[in-house]
Amino acid sequence: MLPSHRKPQVCVLGSAEPGSPAYDLAGQAGEALAKLGITLVSGCGSPATRVAAERAIQANGLVLSIVPPDQMPPPDWPATVVVPCGMGDARNLLMALAGDACIVIGGRAGTKSEVHLAWLHKRPLLPLVGHGGWSDELPANPPDERENSRILPWSSVADLKAALQTLGLVPGAD
Repeated sequence: MLPSHRKPQVCVLGSAEPGSPAYDLAGQAGEALAKLGITLVSGCGSPATRVAAERAIQANGLVLSIVPPDQMPPPDWPATVVVPCGMGDARNLLMALAGDACIVIGGRAGTKSEVHLAWLHKRPLLPLVGHGGWSDELPANPPDERENSRILPWSSVADLKAALQTLGLVPGAD
């Protein structure tokens, strides 16, 4: 059997404003992913997804940013690898597919689109709960009745790490 070179990848989807508990947890989640050796995938377009990427980079993690326009973002964009897809909102499918799982923080219409696409393609969903936003509703209201993927809610970084371990995404986890 060939050795695996690919690190686990987790998408960070959603939105939360600076100063909110969800925003702070987004940053903590980014840092935790980096420290666990998980590549963070993000568009870095909302304050929450951007702070997650920034904190992952500060922790020496890898960040893949899939951006909607067809041009490279500025040099200070919080990513180690950037893919300008030129697809506008259709990029949401790439976001849904690019992770072994998707963290969902708060969220608006774009987040719902990404979550529904992730659900259709059987990606586990890890919604932040207890801190406001649409992600609070996801565990009790999945996209439909098909039970396509697991929904593992979290409300602290410890909960998030446990969910990632449950999914087998944490290196060295049993």
